[in-house]
Amino acid sequence: MSTFIKQPPHRPGEDAARIGRVVSEILAAVETEGVAAVRRYSAQFDHWEPASFRVDPATYDSTIRGVDAELRRQIDFAATQIRGFAAHQLGTMQNLEVETLPGVVLGHRHVPVASVGSYSPGGLYPLIASSLMTVVTPKAAGVGRVVAVAPPRGGTGIHPPQLYAMVSAGADEIFCMGGVQALAALAFGIEDLAPVDMIVGAGNAYVAEAKRQLFGTVGIDLLAGPTEVAVIADETADPRIVAADLLGHAEHGPTSPAILMTTSEAFGRAVLVEVERWLDGDWPTTPIAGPAWRDYGTIVLCDSPEEVVRVSDAYAPEHLEVQTRDPDWYVARLANYGSLFLGVHSTVAFSDKSIGTNHVLPTRRAARYTGGLWVGKFLKTLTYQRVSASGSELVAPSTAAIADAELMFGHALTARLRYGLPDDAP
Repeated sequence: MSTFIKQPPHRPGEDAARIGRVVSEILAAVETEGVAAVRRYSAQFDHWEPASFRVDPATYDSTIRGVDAELRRQIDFAATQIRGFAAHQLGTMQNLEVETLPGVVLGHRHVPVASVGSYSPGGLYPLIASSLMTVVTPKAAGVGRVVAVAPPRGGTGIHPPQLYAMVSAGADEIFCMGGVQALAALAFGIEDLAPVDMIVGAGNAYVAEAKRQLFGTVGIDLLAGPTEVAVIADETADPRIVAADLLGHAEHGPTSPAILMTTSEAFGRAVLVEVERWLDGDWPTTPIAGPAWRDYGTIVLCDSPEEVVRVSDAYAPEHLEVQTRDPDWYVARLANYGSLFLGVHSTVAFSDKSIGTNHVLPTRRAARYTGGLWVGKFLKTLTYQRVSASGSELVAPSTAAIADAELMFGHALTARLRYGLPDDAP
C-alpha cells in the first residue's frame, strides 16, 4: 500500500497530442521541401539563418581556441572515461559460430551501423556531455560516419565548449541546427548533408516525439526526454542531500519529474521541508527547478520495501538513486530503470557528465522494455547459416512438413529439392 505525501497536479505527457501534431507538420515540411523548410523553422525557432548549416573545420579551430584550457582538459577526461567504458562493453560482445547439428553451422556477427546522427540539446542548457555520449560511443562501436548536430546559442553558432566536445569525441561532420527540423534533416538529408541510418540523443518532448515518428525511416536509440529522477531513501539518508538530488535533476526543465519513494513518513516530510528551504535560499536554478518540483514533484510513502520496489518498477524511472541502509537488497529486486545509483556518493550528476556510463536513458516508462544507450546499440547482430548435405537431410523434413501445414507449398518444395544433393552441387 502506498500514499502520497506530495502528489503532482500534472502528469508528464499531458500535451502529447498537441506536440505530435506540431512535430508531424515539421517533419512533413522538411521531407517535401528540404533545406528551405529547415531554414524557415530555424529562423522561426532559433533565430538562426546561416549561409550554411555545416560547421567547417576552420570554424572548429577559431572557435575552440577560445575554450578555456582547463575546461578542455576536463572534457577530454570525460571523453576518456566514456570511451573506456564503451570499450569494455564492446569486449563482452563476441561473434558466434556453433555446429548445432552434424553439418549445420549457425553463427552471428556484430556489424556496426554505417552512419549515425548525434543530436545534442542546446536550448536552455548546451549539453556538452551529450555531445560526448552520442559521438564517442558510436565511434567506439566502429561506426564509420557520425554527424554531430546541436542548436545555435546566442546567435553565434554552437556553444564553443560543446563544439570542442564534438571535435574531441571524433565527429566526422558537424551541423548547427536544432530541434525537430534538425532530426528531419538527418533523416531525410538536405543539400550537403546525406541522410543517416540512425539518430541518437536526448532532447525535449518535441525531439523525443520526432524520434518516435521517424522510427522506421531511420533507427533510433530510444525515446529520451524530458528527463526524470527518482530516489529511494529511508530514514538513514540525509534529507538535505536527497532534496538537492531531486532539485538538481529538476533543473533540466519545468516538465522534469522528480520522485521520492520512502518507507518513512517523517523522512518524506523532512525532504519536503528541505526542498522548500533550498528553493527559498541558495538553490542556483530556482526559476526552473521550482516550477518542475511544484508541478511534477512527487513523494510516495510506501508501507514496506517490497512496496517501494513495486512502485518504483511501475514508474520505471530514467535515473534511480538508492540511499538506504541496504542498497544491495534493492539491486537484487529492482527491474525497471534506466541507470541505477547506489549509495550517497553515487549522484546522478556523475553519470550525466563524466563517470563513463552513458546518460542517454529511457524516459516515460520505456525502461520497462529497454536499457540506455551503449555501444551495443550501434551494432547489428547478423545471423548466418552454413549447411552441408548431411545437415540438409536433417533439417529439410521438418521444414517441409511445417511449410505444408502453413499452406506454403513453395517453401516446402525448396526444402525437398535439397534431398540427395551432394555437398559439391552447383
